[in-house]
Amino acid sequence: MKSTNRLWRWLGLIFVLSFGALGYLGWQIYLFAPPIPKSVQTTGGEVLYTGDQIQRGQQAWRAAGGQQLGSVWGHGSYVAPDWSADWLHREAVALRKILVGQQALTEETAAAIDAKVKREMRRNTYDDLSGAVKVSPERAAAIREVAAHFDGLFGSEASLAALREQYAMGDGVLPEKADRQALTAFFFWSAWSASTDRPSEEGLSYTSNWPHEPLVGNTLTGTAAMWSMASVILLLAGIAAMLWLHARGHGEEEAEVPKTDPLLGVKATPSMKATRKYFFAVIGLILLQIGMGVITAHYAVEGKAFFGIPLADVLPYVSTRTIHTQVGIFWIATAWLATGLYIAPLLGGREPKLQKLGVDALFWALIVVVLGSTVTGWLGTLQHRGVDFAFWLGNQGLEFTSMGRVWQLLLFVGLLFWVYLLGRALWPALKTPSETRGLIAMVFLSATCIGGFYATSLTWGQHTHYSMVEYWRWWLVHLWVEGFFEVFATAVIALIFTKLGLVHAASANRAIVAETIVFLFGGILGTLHHLYWTGTPTSVIAVGAVFSALEVVPLTLIGLEAMQTWRRSQSVAWLQAYKWPILCFVAVGFWNTVGAGLLGFAINPPAALYYVQGLNMTAAHGHAALFGVYGMLGIGLMLFCLRGLYERSLHADRLIKPAFWAFNGGLAMMVFMSLLPAGIYQAYAAITQGLWYARSPEVIHGSVMETLVWLRVPGDIVFAAGAVYLALYALKLLRKPAVTSAPVGALPVKP
Repeated sequence: MKSTNRLWRWLGLIFVLSFGALGYLGWQIYLFAPPIPKSVQTTGGEVLYTGDQIQRGQQAWRAAGGQQLGSVWGHGSYVAPDWSADWLHREAVALRKILVGQQALTEETAAAIDAKVKREMRRNTYDDLSGAVKVSPERAAAIREVAAHFDGLFGSEASLAALREQYAMGDGVLPEKADRQALTAFFFWSAWSASTDRPSEEGLSYTSNWPHEPLVGNTLTGTAAMWSMASVILLLAGIAAMLWLHARGHGEEEAEVPKTDPLLGVKATPSMKATRKYFFAVIGLILLQIGMGVITAHYAVEGKAFFGIPLADVLPYVSTRTIHTQVGIFWIATAWLATGLYIAPLLGGREPKLQKLGVDALFWALIVVVLGSTVTGWLGTLQHRGVDFAFWLGNQGLEFTSMGRVWQLLLFVGLLFWVYLLGRALWPALKTPSETRGLIAMVFLSATCIGGFYATSLTWGQHTHYSMVEYWRWWLVHLWVEGFFEVFATAVIALIFTKLGLVHAASANRAIVAETIVFLFGGILGTLHHLYWTGTPTSVIAVGAVFSALEVVPLTLIGLEAMQTWRRSQSVAWLQAYKWPILCFVAVGFWNTVGAGLLGFAINPPAALYYVQGLNMTAAHGHAALFGVYGMLGIGLMLFCLRGLYERSLHADRLIKPAFWAFNGGLAMMVFMSLLPAGIYQAYAAITQGLWYARSPEVIHGSVMETLVWLRVPGDIVFAAGAVYLALYALKLLRKPAVTSAPVGALPVKP
């Protein structure tokens, strides 16, 4: 008990200190972010852009699709270019051409002109007093030339129709001329920030010289290289320490597995039965996500068509990719929320008054948010409803958190209501001393963080600086999804294993608190590895590199622990009823090690991410980690709960078996036959010539990349078959009467 109390105190201290440091670095990002000038003008005083246009351009880009249509500073989709890198390269080429003029080039004059291009692009002419950025007449001419290209591209310029198709863009993405002009202002500013030296820091741009662009002298900094080496050393040291500690504690006495199932014979309460519809909705959302993913991947080849069908006329790339990424978060979160609602009456020992009504109301509220945000986002994109509609109701253009602000507010309220339902059901167990009270407390605390931290989605506005939008967005994506949801799910799994008799409650208590300490110690400040190149100070690189390495450390043991649990479950016949949920947890351990650990660390060090941010290396990690870890975890929890909601004899395990292996086999094929090779191929292009080239049509639509896209098809087919088998399993359950009792534990449940 004393040991556990000390661990809780350490957890509290690390939580406070880590978030204090993250908040302080957020303040530093705010102070040192690239300035938005009041005007961009020539040395003769001609105004090219105003600060209002730059901010309006950010809104226009997000309304046009934002991170679902190319990327800025590396965050976004991969078919269209990274617009900041693309503008930077085009401007440098145009400026060089203008400086060359009609003169004949010799080796000496070419070198002199190249040096002049670098000086012009890197010199910081921003004036704090006037708020103006001044450029030479030659550079102004280059800016106008590049702006004309983007104006036509996002408009309906006929000569750029083929390029729009390669980028999976529609005609007239931004119908209003003023919005297109503002868009070019934002793209110019993003490229200016990427190439202009910070004040008093020669050779270091606001984005720490990202992207790689030899024409303007953007190369990897010594600071980024040094901290990358430090992160590798810390990773190896951390893994060695964890393995030593694991071996040291390996002698702890294992729990004696009961001879009979301890989770049989308890009445399922009305609110527990009400969670059935959540799980069937989860399967429907999985099918929708896969369908949108297939279409989105195919657009990488045909651009606007699906095997010759002009599908983009009604389902443009921006919409399919938004639905694909957003629905993935929706169904995973729904599975976890439903699991919490299912186990809460069990753990609390009673059914709170009107709990079923609350569970039903929350379900339909979630349906409204999911369908409403999906439909309004699609309509806003298809009908070009403008920046205000996009922000409030449509597609905000931010990856994994694209729904309009109204839907975000409703979801936030829904999550708080979920925490309330969970808390009122868990309260009796929380106030009663027991062996499992620590685990139950961790479930409730992590659930409270899930509800509370979704408020970070409300922190940015329409005019918030892009660096700060990215800062808060990763609070949501990294901390909310990868942080507190994982702690919640890990605590729930520990409770399940405790109820099954596979682990001692006291051991599980200590293990969960200790693992949460290790995970949050690296995970909270590890958020910063997403922010290396988003206009942040170099301190972000240092802290992000160190703590993202430590974030990987606990993942090395999850696979070992999962395999040990599976080995123990083989020794008892009645545990075969839980075979597939437990195997899902084993799969989570595998993908945690491979997808989150191996593929994650492959891109996390600054020296690696400098070259591969915005390439398919990120997609390989994202698919393996998001579905392999969080998706398989959600499916495992769902299968466990459905075991308790329907009689054991009604479960068609013959359908779950192929579903399990198809999901994991298809994911492995998708990642290792297509996404990872594509990412490595692009990385070589980025290293040798620059990011602009790795994301250019020459590479994206070259024979190698298109072949690698087609190599996704076998994996996609196998993966989709897994979803079909899972859906057939669910349909068979729907046709059967629900169980009147559930394997929910040994506690009496009072109506």
